[in-house]
Amino acid sequence: MPDTADVVVVGAGVNGASTAFHLARAGVRRVVVVERSHIAAGATGKSGALVRMHYTNPFESKLAFESLKIFQAWSDIVGGESPFVRTGFIQVVAPEYEEHLRRNVADQQALGIDARVISVEELKRMEPWCDVEGLTWVAYEPDSGYADPYATTCGFLRRAQELGVEVRTHTEAVRVLTRGDRVTGVETSGGTIEAPVVVLAPGAWANRLLQPLGLDYGLYPRRAQVMIYRWPCGFNHRHMTYIDAVLNTWFRREGENCTLVGVEVGVLGADPDDYDETGDQEFVEPTRTTLARRFPVMADAPLRGSWAGMIMMSPDDRPIIDQAPQYQGLYVMLGDSGTSFKTAPAIGKCLAEWITESRPQTADLRPFRSTRFAEGQPWEDATNYGRARRTISR
Repeated sequence: MPDTADVVVVGAGVNGASTAFHLARAGVRRVVVVERSHIAAGATGKSGALVRMHYTNPFESKLAFESLKIFQAWSDIVGGESPFVRTGFIQVVAPEYEEHLRRNVADQQALGIDARVISVEELKRMEPWCDVEGLTWVAYEPDSGYADPYATTCGFLRRAQELGVEVRTHTEAVRVLTRGDRVTGVETSGGTIEAPVVVLAPGAWANRLLQPLGLDYGLYPRRAQVMIYRWPCGFNHRHMTYIDAVLNTWFRREGENCTLVGVEVGVLGADPDDYDETGDQEFVEPTRTTLARRFPVMADAPLRGSWAGMIMMSPDDRPIIDQAPQYQGLYVMLGDSGTSFKTAPAIGKCLAEWITESRPQTADLRPFRSTRFAEGQPWEDATNYGRARRTISR
């Protein structure tokens, strides 16, 4: 006899884990999470895991802000030690985008986010090692920072299991089962699980489950890399977390004496089943050089490690979060384009609300609908910083 469940969640990354936790917290009795490998084996475990509110639209900022509330109250909501580290956050933009910056920060303030525009002179007082030449104004968030992505995922799943969720690792979802226009379960490498609701959060492995359903959202996998550099002699500054739209990079602290950095380049079309999980040698020096343009002292920083992971890109670099209209009971979190870690607590909550209360309550998910491409309305932000967004696991 096949197994049965009320909800099957495909993927034990942070979005799948958050969804399972929030479903269980909402009282859904039988939730099964299936994961082809181990917990956080995909993009989650390789994420830079920035926790910041700054986006060039209020919809993602809202998801990030609702997620920050969960990170801040982690011990009360999830339980255990919080994986979140508050460092403060800086968004760097070129001077010609000052008006966009101010409009975006105003949108964030309207949501209740503690964000402000500060002069580079004020930034220099806070971060004396920072080279601000050519800059005028930046955005500052004192409450933001980063988190441990693996601890975040495990924390959600640990509490979910305490509430009755079953997690099956090394169990691959082979096919979503349907009858007419309704989901009926999932066929896995360990057998069939019958369920009226399926949540797909499979990361870079999404297309193999979508294609048999006749669903094509234009998703494509991308290999992204990060590098870790040891602070050189004479530098012992616990710097803030940065996204730098001038240098197309981001960086944050890693531990007590290192900086983790990503530069926005990558290899398109990589195979998520066959890729090098360590960073490329030719990526080392350009990354260090880019970091040193903002923190010159890092020009002599020794490399301490690197990794690469697979993220799934959407055509407009924004996530698809939806109840797929083609199939009743099919919910998707797809094509996050490397930027959903910080929003995952709220995304999981919204999906759980959608399943249990018929619509999301925490945030408006309509801009993330799967039909926007067929409608000819891919996502575009009027207040962007001059380029298409190409994120790298942050």
